[in-house]
Amino acid sequence: MSEAAGLVDAHHHVWDLAHRAQPWLDEPAHAPIRRSFGLDDLRAAAGRPIAGRRLTTAVTVQCVASVAETRELLALAGGDPLVGAVVGWADLTRPDAGDVLDELLAGPGGRYLRSVRHLVQDESGPAWLQRPSVEAGLRAVEARGLGYDVLIRSRQFGQAVRLAERFPGLPLVLDHAGKPPIAGGHLADWERDVRLMAAHPQVTCKVSGLVTEADHREWTVHDIRPVWDVLLDAFGPRRLMFGSDWPVCVLAGGWERWAAAVEELTAGCSRAETAAILAGTATAFYRLTSPDNEEKPSCS
Repeated sequence: MSEAAGLVDAHHHVWDLAHRAQPWLDEPAHAPIRRSFGLDDLRAAAGRPIAGRRLTTAVTVQCVASVAETRELLALAGGDPLVGAVVGWADLTRPDAGDVLDELLAGPGGRYLRSVRHLVQDESGPAWLQRPSVEAGLRAVEARGLGYDVLIRSRQFGQAVRLAERFPGLPLVLDHAGKPPIAGGHLADWERDVRLMAAHPQVTCKVSGLVTEADHREWTVHDIRPVWDVLLDAFGPRRLMFGSDWPVCVLAGGWERWAAAVEELTAGCSRAETAAILAGTATAFYRLTSPDNEEKPSCS
């Protein structure tokens, strides 16, 4: 296999608790990951290849609502070849959101800023993404050629769909497939909504974070497959991208268990489809490097 045929992890996190608090880790269920995690920890965890591909590029994603954290992540990207892109944060409700983005882009490692994210999942309002101030911020994101990572819970799909309708020129990626309620087993509403999102061609989807929506200890590939089948049918492989959600995935088995599941899920895909899911889609969305030049896919 050529060096170009690597694995892109489109969604992972790092944090140093000695430097910056992560209040969300105070939840009792998060005790197993209540420590610092860095890029060398990711390298050590990501030892298992998927379909023969080993981790070559990672997309580092913000954790907290902090421009300072985003600056730190950009500087980290500038000093470590593993990081190919950063998903940062800026307060989209502020009138000067565009100026803040310009400062980030012009600062150390600013060339690695490729997308912006806000924890919409934690917003209680019914239409945070449709607030006039937020839409003005999103226009600033679009004007600077950046993408937007959509982090919602399944009950918030309505505003995500409206976002896609109102911003056809803004590249969107649905983080964690919209957090389907796998543990509860009631996927009909999620399926309806994810298909509405997939109807918009500027929307891609991360196959990530699924195991933490399932039973953390007892999940099997059988539990994940109904979600996978919907995603593959709705988006197609060229609009799906693998993400580990490491180290959060440690709560539900870790990198190796999730990697093994992804390899099993993609076993029925052609070489080209697998290349898209494991590298090509993320490469295109986050503008990493030239996607693998594989043969035309044929789905099975």
